[in-house]
Amino acid sequence: MNNPKQFLRSHIEKVVDLTDEEAVFIVSHFQIKNFRKGDFIIEEGNEVKEVYFVLSGLIKLVYEDKDARKHIVSFAMEDWWETDFQAFYTQSKAQLTLECIEDTTVYGLSLENFEKLCSDLSKMERFFLRKSIAGHIGSQQRILSFLTSNARERYEQLLLKNSSLLQRVPKSSLASYLGVSRETLSRLF
Repeated sequence: MNNPKQFLRSHIEKVVDLTDEEAVFIVSHFQIKNFRKGDFIIEEGNEVKEVYFVLSGLIKLVYEDKDARKHIVSFAMEDWWETDFQAFYTQSKAQLTLECIEDTTVYGLSLENFEKLCSDLSKMERFFLRKSIAGHIGSQQRILSFLTSNARERYEQLLLKNSSLLQRVPKSSLASYLGVSRETLSRLF
């Protein structure tokens, strides 16, 4: 990722076409942020001020239950969006944490700037709607896989959809994401 502005523009143009002026206007609403491996971008109980577009690196979204067990909700890498969406859109406290698995660079977009982009450029509203729909479909597929698939099948689905995660994610995190113990995951390899 040599040029963050072009990277974001190319990502958006997979859905809608942009003029040069529109691209400059859009990028002006984002802010680049750099994080180190192990940093928390979002912490449970804090306000969620931005949605993040990953320029480089890898992050995980985690829910900690009342028994202090951590459950990985999702991973996000280059060219993906992530945040605690409920907290972001409702401007409430985070229920999830967002942690860097690798050194990570993101573009942050505040709710105010998100709304401004959508009101000033209808094509950005269309872009975000398409991204939201894809996210909803992905979430439903993940829920269904937990309801209908065993550990091996979930692992195989992950291999088909995103095999690069296997090289970048620690086995303990991968096991949590798949809803299995580290030992069960080791048997699947």
